[in-house]
Amino acid sequence: MTTQLQYANRGIITPEMEQAALHDGVSPNWLCSQIAAGRCVIPKNRNRNIKARAIGDGLSTKINANIGTSGKHCSLKEELEKLKIATKYGADSIMDLSTGGNLYLNLSEILKHSQVMVGTVPIYTVVARKGELGQTDNFVFDPDELFAEIETQAKMGVDFMTLHCAVTTKSIRYFDVFERTTGIVSRGGSLVYRYIKTTGKENPLYEHYDKILEVCKKFDVTISLGDGLRPGSGTDANDPMQIDELLIQGELVQRARNKGVQVMVEGPGHMPLTQIEMNMKLMKRICDGAPLYVLGPLTTDAAAGYDHIAGAIGGAIAASCGANFLCYVTPAEHLCLPSIDDVKQGVIASRIAAHSADVAKGLPLAVLNDLKLSQARFNLDWEKMFDYMLEPELARKRKNESESNTDDYCTMCGELCAMKTFRETPN
Repeated sequence: MTTQLQYANRGIITPEMEQAALHDGVSPNWLCSQIAAGRCVIPKNRNRNIKARAIGDGLSTKINANIGTSGKHCSLKEELEKLKIATKYGADSIMDLSTGGNLYLNLSEILKHSQVMVGTVPIYTVVARKGELGQTDNFVFDPDELFAEIETQAKMGVDFMTLHCAVTTKSIRYFDVFERTTGIVSRGGSLVYRYIKTTGKENPLYEHYDKILEVCKKFDVTISLGDGLRPGSGTDANDPMQIDELLIQGELVQRARNKGVQVMVEGPGHMPLTQIEMNMKLMKRICDGAPLYVLGPLTTDAAAGYDHIAGAIGGAIAASCGANFLCYVTPAEHLCLPSIDDVKQGVIASRIAAHSADVAKGLPLAVLNDLKLSQARFNLDWEKMFDYMLEPELARKRKNESESNTDDYCTMCGELCAMKTFRETPN
């Protein structure tokens, strides 16, 4: 079976490339060349029938919304509603991070109802199942069970998988030398760390990477190289543990490409504003231009309850400096499982960040959108303004609720509307 990357390497333009190129307003030939170079990917399992979307340089910044049950709060109905809300407000992909309830039912229903890309973290399923079975030290997984889970999810139709392949015996030795404020904050990274420390063996995702590549190649599953050692606080940003993992991610990018498997790279995390640009450029350099998938970055550790704002600030900077795929952050981050409204707020905040970055990068469709909106605003053409807004529902609601609901001006300036005054002043 041939993957999108293998087709691109042969110069063959697939229907998926044509569809993704049309969405972003780029040439299919150009996109094909970008995929061949590994700078763009189309995460689409060959077993799924969804609209293809591409992620990478020269394309609009895509956003992902995490949903999924937990052992403390488990409602498939609620998660499906989150899926509906996330896609309604513009999420380009969904990740099912379920760890509670019937995990296979959860995933199969999300795959069934999602019209966008679906990603997973297979190690969650393996460890959650061990916990349900009451197995001793359920945090230490069986490598064969993990490999089987990766293949099962690939068969089910998962489009991309986060795999923490770059947490190795070498990487974790740095914890014996350097101090970290928040240790390991990645769930997947902590599980791999636990496995290595408990068994004394190498991370099986790294040791048997070629075995994983064969499965992903068979179903054209895109690998998202997880950032298991990402910084969970600003003081830990760009420390030796993070950088060592990044170097290994760079190695794994090349190995995946050599096997014809599409790959992207995950990044931080928490990071001060002044370090984000440097980090994005370093990631691009080490990983040879692979698409970057970042969580935030969160620019402060003190915004709990408003982390969607902190994440949007960091995400806008990251995307303007090289990140291609933003994982949303919700107001519930660090506090609780996100509610349906948290999902909405997180998606909208990430869309603002992504669009702001696309305007900064001069992407034609983003720039044109803002130009059309500005022209409509100057002409006080409210309906046209709503057409170009990222979230027109709220804007329309606030306008309609104003004390003086007139098409001429809003209640902020009233008759003193500056643009109205300028436009009506005789030359």
